[in-house]
This record gives sequence, structure tokens and C-alpha cells, in this order.
Amino acid sequence: MQLARRISSLQTNVFADMDKAKAKAIAAGRDIIDLSLGSSDLPVAQPILEAIADALQDPSTHGYTLFHGTQPFREAVAQWYCNKYGMAIDPETEVLPLIGCQEGTAHLPLVVLNPGDIALLCDPGYPSHAGGVHLAGGNIHLMPLREEKQFLPVFADIPREIVARSRLMVLSYPHNPTTAIAPLSFFQAAVTFCQENKIILAHDFPYADFVFAETPTPPSLLQADREKSNTIEFFTFSKSYNMGGFRIAYAIGNRELIAALRRVKAVIDFNQYRGIMRGAIAALKAEEAIVTETVSTFQNRRDVFIKALNEIGWKVSTPPATLYVWGKLPPTWKQNSLQFCLQLVEKTGVALSPGSGFGLGGEGYVRFALVHSPDILQAAVTRIGAFLEEVENIS
Repeated sequence: MQLARRISSLQTNVFADMDKAKAKAIAAGRDIIDLSLGSSDLPVAQPILEAIADALQDPSTHGYTLFHGTQPFREAVAQWYCNKYGMAIDPETEVLPLIGCQEGTAHLPLVVLNPGDIALLCDPGYPSHAGGVHLAGGNIHLMPLREEKQFLPVFADIPREIVARSRLMVLSYPHNPTTAIAPLSFFQAAVTFCQENKIILAHDFPYADFVFAETPTPPSLLQADREKSNTIEFFTFSKSYNMGGFRIAYAIGNRELIAALRRVKAVIDFNQYRGIMRGAIAALKAEEAIVTETVSTFQNRRDVFIKALNEIGWKVSTPPATLYVWGKLPPTWKQNSLQFCLQLVEKTGVALSPGSGFGLGGEGYVRFALVHSPDILQAAVTRIGAFLEEVENIS
């Protein structure tokens, strides 16, 4: 069968390799501790579930949800944003419901790139950012994120000939996988750079609330572009409210970009079940304690995990945000994160994400997702320690 050439770039990747390795380990009788996926294990708060449950008994929620039917959700989003960031948002023209941030970041290249245009993406970065560019027929220029630069791209390092052909830049802070945060001054510089070069600037912002006690609240991109001249930002309920499986998110930003995304969305899907939107509205209107308790839980896990890694001799930086730990490989592994992760899950049942899965700039690192209770995280580190000791003895 002959398939479209556009999917040739969407081949199997290291995460598929890890899935196979996990399945093989399970078949061999290994007890898996999966720290490879950033899917929260915490339950959804009761007020959110109650709003959804009540909607199930309301027949008016059972049909298709067209754009007009999302108005209560869009109004709640606009009010939440105004309360948090002090900026007015027009719910009619500047908000769009999404089925996850990934829908937004994958479809955005379809509305801003022509074939051959360049998108500026972070390296390492979230893999789906590249997938949408490939499907749109665009080209990618990677902006390296280096530890000595606080994992922030240096715009002056982008070649002028690349800038001239660039139509989109995608950022995401707090950053997955490095856990880095970015100050408002960085976003102001990014907005200026993109305005001067007629580049659309997108910010994937799933960890807007996911910063720990010692970390300042991260800025919204739109605070650096209050006119929303060339910017769009993507928010999700998956992290702050543990609603990953409910697939509910939204975009806020420039009205032309919102309208264009809406046109793409109109030929692909309707919208979420209205009951899920009611649950999301309940989340936005709920007490802040729902979010702070979740973040506090992950901060405790972070502290337990970092301490345990230090005790086995694996020194890693303490993340200021997100639900991940980004650690350099032990020296023995010589920049081969995939082989490290494949052997680790085979020998111990502990699954991690290889840094190479996030781009060439991620090689030499692994990502730990803190999606288990402290006792399980401690057990995972114990297994990792035994694995490292065995490898050292062999070599």
C-alpha cells in the first residue's frame, strides 16, 4: 500500500523502543515501576467530578458541542486568566477550547507555515512540537538549550538566513524535560525578536501552576505581549488538576491565530463532551487549595527522590518546577541514554525516559517522572543503585 509521504517523518522513536522494552520486561515477570510518563497518579478533585457527574443526568449535554456551546467554558477561562495574570481576555475571539495542548501545538503549524517555511524549536523539547511542523510540510531549525545558559535559547545564535525563512517559534517554560523556568525578561526579548522578524510566537504552558515553594510564579507569555500582536499560549488541565485522561485544554492569544485554529478544528472535530467542560469550569472556579495540594505532593516526592539519588551517589540538580527530574547519565554510560534506559528496565523493571527522545540536545540525560508515592520512588532508586553497582563491578 502506498501511503502519503508526509507521514514518513513520523517513524517509530525511542519512546516506542521503551514501550517494547517495558512489555518485554513485564513478559519476563518484572515488576515495573514506570517513571517514564508524565501522567499524574493523583485523583481528580471531588468538586470537578461532581460537576461532570451532574452533567451526565442532563440530556442537553448529550449532543454535539459546537463553538457557541463552549461559551460558558470560554468565559470561565477568560475570567481565570484575568484573575491570575491581570489581563483582560475576550472569550469570544481570544479563547479556543482544545483536546489537550498537543492538539493546539500540532495544528498551529498548519495555519502559519507554508511548505518549506521554518519553525524554530527548542532542543531538547517536547516531541509533538516537531510532529506538527512535519505534517505541515515545514522545516525545523533547532535552538540548543544548554545548562550553562539556564536551558534558554540564545536568539542571537540563530543564523540570519534561517531567521529570514522562519515563521514560527515554539517555547515552553517551565520546560519539559529540563525543568528550567524563564523570567519575564526572557519572554520580552523573545516577543521583540519575533516581532522584528515577523515570526509567530507560541508558548506551550502546561506547567503554569507547577512550580515549587521556593520558585517565583512563572510569567505568561502574554504578559510580554499585552496587545497579543503575534503570540498564542496553550494551557491544559492535565497537570494542575490531574485531568490528563479527560483531554481538556485551551488556547489564548491573538484573535487571528485563534480564528485560524478554529477553522482547522472545525473540519477535524466538534468539541469535548459538555460535561467535561463543566468539570473544567468547576476546576477554574475551585479553591486554590486543589492546585497547591497537588504541587505540594510533588514537591515532597521531588525532595525524597533527590535525597535518595544522592545517597546512591547519583548527583542531580533539584528541579524548580514540573513533575520531573532531569539528570545527567552516570559517566559509565558515555552519552547513550537509550541503552541505559533499555538495560535498566530489563534488569530492574524501572522505566525512565531517555534524554535522546527529546532531541539531540537531550543526549547524555534521562528524565524521571515523579508519578508514584515516595515509598515507590525510594524502591525505584534502590533498584537503580543496585543496577549501577553491578555495572561498575562488571566494568
